[in-house]
Amino acid sequence: MELVLNTYGVSLNRDQNGFVISSGDSKQRVPTDGITSIQISNGAIISSDAVLFAIENEIEIIFMTKGGNPMGRVWSPKYGSISTIRKGQLSFLHTHDSVAWIKETICKKIENQQALLLAMDSKGYSALEAAKTKAINRLEDYLTKLTSLDGDFVTDIAAKLRGWEGQASKIYFDCMNIFLPEKYRFYERSQHPAMDVTNAMLNYGYGILYSKIEGALIKSGIDPYIGVLHRDNYNRPVLAYDVIEIYRVWVDYVVFSLLCQNIITDEFYSVREDGSCLLEPLGRRVLIQSLNDYLEEIVGIGNTKRSRLTQIFLYCQELAQTLKKFE
Repeated sequence: MELVLNTYGVSLNRDQNGFVISSGDSKQRVPTDGITSIQISNGAIISSDAVLFAIENEIEIIFMTKGGNPMGRVWSPKYGSISTIRKGQLSFLHTHDSVAWIKETICKKIENQQALLLAMDSKGYSALEAAKTKAINRLEDYLTKLTSLDGDFVTDIAAKLRGWEGQASKIYFDCMNIFLPEKYRFYERSQHPAMDVTNAMLNYGYGILYSKIEGALIKSGIDPYIGVLHRDNYNRPVLAYDVIEIYRVWVDYVVFSLLCQNIITDEFYSVREDGSCLLEPLGRRVLIQSLNDYLEEIVGIGNTKRSRLTQIFLYCQELAQTLKKFE
């Protein structure tokens, strides 16, 4: 379970063997059982006692911006053997195995995009079905290109990887866009800042997912600041930017489902003077709850059933075992 504090003035303190959330005159006691992380946004307060209590119980604390991006993290020093695996990470970067890994990661992203497009309901409209088929086929062309691309090191193919991944994403979002209610359609993907509510929700959802992946990497003993394709962002958890490519489609599904349900009102977001869009507390609350519910949903994987969030942790643990071989 994730404890989210994103209301201005709300505070979190320790109370014997649990936490207490205070807002105005109201107080709510929350036991630690089942809490895996605490998210704190601008305007919320956490006491040092609560921080230390979270560390004792191996509950990570994540400080988030209003846009949903993680800006800081407090975690227990008991998490994975980072120094051991870091050596393997550094060696891994200079092998052909890293080329195969990043190609597989981007190909999986595109395959997931194809699957989500395929699941979109054309509602009997031949034009929508034709547009969907065309987009899926064009994405298949990029998969073919990526499969045939090779080099000794990731740096040899990085430019083409970024270019083809970007073009594939544009095809994907252009197609997804036509399935949205007209009032939520967007001109283009905009990140910093978002220029419409759809992009604001996508960006916030990705921010949440970045944080979960970063936490999973840390707990698996992997240094999230040593990336494979994303290496150029100083002091950023760039490996999380690589790994998230596999799972972005989960955020896309949740956001597009919410938009297609027509439940978004003017209270969900606000538009600034420069035309940029920002999610308000209600919008953030609905998106966080919807995404967390989706990630906690138990789904079948082969002969086993696990939550989507558990899938991320298992993937990171498997990656850690792979990196150890390169120490």
